[in-house]
Amino acid sequence: MISSSMIALGKKRSCIRELFEYGVRQAEVVGKENIYDFSIGNPSVPAPEETSVTIQGLLHGDSLALHGYTPASGCMDARVAVAADLAKRSHDSIRPENVFFTCGAAPAIVATVRALAVEDAEFMVLAPYFAEYPMYITSNGGKMVVVPPDTDSFQIHVDWVEERLTPHTQAIVVNSPNNPSGVVYSAETLKKLAEVLTRKSREFGHPIYIIADEPYRELVYDGADTVYIPTIYPNTVICYSYSKSLSMPGERIGYACVPDSAADSADLFAAIAGAARTIGHVCAPSMMQKVIALNTVLRPKVELYDKNRKTLYSALTDMGYECVKPQGAFYMMVKALGGDSKAFSERAKRENLLIVPTDDFGCPGYVRLSTCVSPDMIERSLPVFRKLIENS
Repeated sequence: MISSSMIALGKKRSCIRELFEYGVRQAEVVGKENIYDFSIGNPSVPAPEETSVTIQGLLHGDSLALHGYTPASGCMDARVAVAADLAKRSHDSIRPENVFFTCGAAPAIVATVRALAVEDAEFMVLAPYFAEYPMYITSNGGKMVVVPPDTDSFQIHVDWVEERLTPHTQAIVVNSPNNPSGVVYSAETLKKLAEVLTRKSREFGHPIYIIADEPYRELVYDGADTVYIPTIYPNTVICYSYSKSLSMPGERIGYACVPDSAADSADLFAAIAGAARTIGHVCAPSMMQKVIALNTVLRPKVELYDKNRKTLYSALTDMGYECVKPQGAFYMMVKALGGDSKAFSERAKRENLLIVPTDDFGCPGYVRLSTCVSPDMIERSLPVFRKLIENS
């Protein structure tokens, strides 16, 4: 016998990956220069030179030590470096013992969900949300509760959150800067959310945690700033990845951080460690931990992403498209011509323009464009966007 639920998950292809793989195949037919691929969030800015130098230096050292096991929670020098960096930027008293290294942010989120997945546990997500959240939650013991998108501002509609909170609510996933909208949740919005969660936690007799999914934390524009959520809501677990900030998505390195301020922090950290064991975690890649130990102070160069963001937003709005102006990350949501995002994506696909319908992000009626692409491709794609709107 084979698990029918796992078969269903395996056969349900990611809409992002499907478009990306279609683009690879189609490039062999029409030429790569004739594919306008805005599907996948693969960083287009190289990893910092310092990171490359660090890797080369490590490779000339003790090979056995470099590639050997580390403690499950991570090697201490990496945990010390991350804790120091978080403490400096947040003015919080983060300790190395608060940090648990994982293979990117996704396993950190999954381990946190599993750690909190008591009987009948509910986990709230805010649409638009990352399309993999349903798998992270429902396959790991939780029920996913969706807060509809506020398409006027794409901030968190706190009243809608409160309406959906129940005694079974264990956590709410907050992703800012947001994938797919690029919106950064404001301090005012997050303070209102914190007030509601504090009040309802008291009413229900147990903490409601925020799971802060922050892989785009440093990718912000126009003076926007990301809030260090534990300072306004202590019951927060930070899930972070260096995939975007250091342009290393394939190296799979990140962490979960449980600040001492979180309720039952020691037990929650232990539960995350235990949950990680159940999904086969032994340790995060040892070499990448050592890279992070020496590179935590590096920040991404956002100039190219910012230029692409401005170019696309200006060009598409001038053509008549309705766009959600991103303040962070490297995505942009555009209202689908005709209102049907899947139909619009298929129309674009016939022109070799690959844009992702946002139905699987909990926000039908839009498409997502990844702006981490070459400026040249953006310029070459604009006639196709113009053709689509002129023929709509």
